[in-house]
Amino acid sequence: MLDWDPNDPETVKVHYDVTVWSLDQRAELIEALADADIAHVWEEEELVVPEALEADVDELFERLEALLGPFPVPLPDDDPGIEYALEEWSAADRAVLSAGLVESEVPHRWEEHAVVVATDAEESVDALLDAVEQGTYVPATGEAAIAAPEGALDTMFSSADRLARDPDDTAGRDALRDLVPQLQANVPPYGVSTATWAKAVDAAIDVGILIDDDDASASDIIGAAQVLRSLVRQFVS
Repeated sequence: MLDWDPNDPETVKVHYDVTVWSLDQRAELIEALADADIAHVWEEEELVVPEALEADVDELFERLEALLGPFPVPLPDDDPGIEYALEEWSAADRAVLSAGLVESEVPHRWEEHAVVVATDAEESVDALLDAVEQGTYVPATGEAAIAAPEGALDTMFSSADRLARDPDDTAGRDALRDLVPQLQANVPPYGVSTATWAKAVDAAIDVGILIDDDDASASDIIGAAQVLRSLVRQFVS
């Protein structure tokens, strides 16, 4: 990590305003910054980095946008907005609503589990809320799933554990073959960050490729299964 003093008046700093990002998106950003060992500080809701790392941070933001989808339109400072409390909504429904607001280019911001939208967008947001609650709204991303398959983490772990012990285990192979086509790297289970989930999905795909490759050695399958098992172990009881 770059050694720098953010309080040094001679230090040139670059500011990134993430006020409009949801808690989940900010969590993804924090994890990505840690993974990349990027020196930074927070000034309220602004990310501050040294100028020397601007290109690296710009690239990180591009990767996050590709992974998480387009970022929301910020709510203007002079608009008090209209607040919707969504504490009782599931994480999946809030994710669908967030996608709808972004795709509709409705200025908004998230405050924990509440969303504040532009005053002049109340009518369209009310319609969007109704559609999400009724299950009739489908994000413009097409047929993308809005939640990971039920029990995906347990299946990934159990399959990986079986294959790490016996690369020819039929149950482990079959379960993983059935699961992998249903996985989407940008649709994690509740409580799992998108970045971590994407790594697990990539690992599951790697194992899936190997078990169907007649030329893959037992050690290759065992090694890939061990990687997958270590990635998801913390999420299963």
